[in-house]
Amino acid sequence: MKFKGTHISEASGSLAGVTYSHNRGGQYMRARAVPVNPNTQQQQDVRNYMASRSSAWGSVLTQAQRDSWEAYADQVLLTDALGEPRKATGLNHYVRCNVPRMQAAMAGSPLQVAPAIFDMGSYTNPVLGIVDASDKTASVAYTNADAWAIAVGGAMLIYASQGQSPATAYFKGPYRYAGKVLGAVVPPTSPYVCPLPFAIQTGQKVFVKIEFIQVDGRLSSPFRTGGLVTA
Repeated sequence: MKFKGTHISEASGSLAGVTYSHNRGGQYMRARAVPVNPNTQQQQDVRNYMASRSSAWGSVLTQAQRDSWEAYADQVLLTDALGEPRKATGLNHYVRCNVPRMQAAMAGSPLQVAPAIFDMGSYTNPVLGIVDASDKTASVAYTNADAWAIAVGGAMLIYASQGQSPATAYFKGPYRYAGKVLGAVVPPTSPYVCPLPFAIQTGQKVFVKIEFIQVDGRLSSPFRTGGLVTA
């Protein structure tokens, strides 16, 4: 559990059966729920990708390649559960950048040398359009003039949730990989109608998490949004 201040004014995590978290409305507490582990094929794949990159760190990468990831980690901070910047390791960044690439079957994966630009790239916030129950798709509009879209090697990766209550205001996960848009010399055309990985019903709410890969392999911070399912 993390907290700030002399008293617990800001917290994230679980303690003695209580989970502390925060959303747009502020801090809140709830009874701790033990997560279900259905051990799906998708979960197994991600675990295998993570294990393979962790193993490759010591057995495949050269010292120079590991040093490049450590240099990247020294300059590129991630965000913790409280929204605070934190320093990760080179291995953390190596796994973080490569697992989504492998999951999306990106060409040139895995990426062995760290990006030479020390940031996570930039993007224009996409817009979730129609989430259609009849053909189980979600329309995602994006800016095809962004750096990821105008060259081979960039990509937009989309992950989707199962249908949720329409009253749900914030959804942390889990998400399942749904689809990708690849950058190209002739940029792709927006919007992208993405097939959804779960059955959905009219009136539910679907959340999506979207990440962007730059040409040099930098992985963005995630963008999250949600929308109601229409007929």
